[in-house]
Amino acid sequence: MQNITDEILAKAAEGDIAAFEAIYRATAKFVYNVAYRIVYNAQDAEEVTQEVFLKVHKELKNFRKESSIKTWIYRIASNSAINYSKKMAKEKSRNSEYRDDADQWQAAEAETARRGQHQREVVETLLRILNPDQRLCVVLRSIEGLSYREIAEVLKININTVRSRLKRAREKLLAMRREVVKDGV
Repeated sequence: MQNITDEILAKAAEGDIAAFEAIYRATAKFVYNVAYRIVYNAQDAEEVTQEVFLKVHKELKNFRKESSIKTWIYRIASNSAINYSKKMAKEKSRNSEYRDDADQWQAAEAETARRGQHQREVVETLLRILNPDQRLCVVLRSIEGLSYREIAEVLKININTVRSRLKRAREKLLAMRREVVKDGV
């Protein structure tokens, strides 16, 4: 991610469109990646990304620099993606005419095939096993490379909660592996 200077932040907070575009260009890719890893759908990830930048634009004047701009935007992106994911889960449970799991799997599989990335499919399948809080910690740690402390700052949780979520996620993934091996798949 490019460096975002204090001058760019100040100008963007004052409404300078070019400065805000600089922030967008420097952070849009990682915001989309975080969103995609949580919502598992390109269109939904784009929607979350738009929502994130609307929030960033609206709240930039209130950014107090208690953390880095990167951490602040990560926090907005992760919270927005989790909230969106939970909202969609609630809507799905209320909607009696939704596609069954096989249709969803085929759609996800078709999208993955188009992208031609077998590794991405494996990672996504494994991440789906995890609940959204565990998934987010795994994405921020293993995919985005944040430290435990940075994850705690982004999510505004205790560092021990980060450790606990990552431990439970690893245990769940290992249990799945044992089940696959046991079933001979």
